Amino acid sequence: MTDINKAIESLPWDKEPRGLYEPIAYTLASGGKRLRPTLALIAAEAIVNGGLLNGDVIDHVMPAALALEVFHNFTLLHDDVMDRAQVRRGRPTVHVKWDDNTAILSGDQMLIEAYKLLSDVPADKLPKVLKWFNEMATGICEGQQYDVDFEHANQVSIDDYMMMIEKKTSVLLAYAMKIGGYIAGANESQQEALYQFGLHIGLAFQIQDDILDVYGDPKTFGKAIGGDICCNKKTFLLLTAMERADGETKAELLQWMMASGKDTEKIAAVTAIYNRLGVREAGEAVIEQHTSKALQQLDRLPANYATEQMRQLAEKLVTRIS
Repeated sequence: MTDINKAIESLPWDKEPRGLYEPIAYTLASGGKRLRPTLALIAAEAIVNGGLLNGDVIDHVMPAALALEVFHNFTLLHDDVMDRAQVRRGRPTVHVKWDDNTAILSGDQMLIEAYKLLSDVPADKLPKVLKWFNEMATGICEGQQYDVDFEHANQVSIDDYMMMIEKKTSVLLAYAMKIGGYIAGANESQQEALYQFGLHIGLAFQIQDDILDVYGDPKTFGKAIGGDICCNKKTFLLLTAMERADGETKAELLQWMMASGKDTEKIAAVTAIYNRLGVREAGEAVIEQHTSKALQQLDRLPANYATEQMRQLAEKLVTRIS
């Protein structure tokens, strides 16, 4: 983690035009979990030297790890514009601190910078890494479009939702691990195990995010609680509530979804419905299922310090409070 933070801090954003690069520096300096680059490095650790990376392997994997982090943050700049989000990681979003045009253009440059970083991957590994990176990027864009489409769709199933978050959230974690392991020398079976581990952790992570948006502490969550309820976002909680509700409760829920200008009241009322229907518990059960599927993949990997880190990370991610 220290190596990742140092590498991110060393990226050169002190250049002109300031209006393009300052928002990038601001975004990357805002912290975050550094989850994607961490997963890439842990995956590499799981493959080589009994779970301990040497300098050469770190040097080979780090460009991809940084590319994944910069790419991820690029998506957040654009997502925040699309969602009209006001706060990210406890600070004003870029489009709020600057404006929409800045967030879009600086995000575009971050995408370019991600590919520039990726070009430093060892030449013999770059073709596959570039192919997978592009597959990942396409999946994320497709997932984001499904997310937008679902906002206006009358019928969205839980299966539809799981497909969307797999593309929008999980593939980034899955490919981070596959790419990190591949660069470190993972065979095809190990690559698939790393991919599946990341995929299932990503699904669990997103459902936990849905739960935190309603039940989390804004001081640790880093953004306002109840945002998904206010904008009628079709989350796992809402879709489960719609499936479980009887006619009267569903009518009450739909009435609150159409309400405007009563955010505090709306959040409290919808949360109360969720409590009655046990949707939080339903989400936690699905989180457990995907965490279990992720942990099963560790049997296909070397037993070492790094795979134990993966186990601990899986358990931490799905019980996190922020």
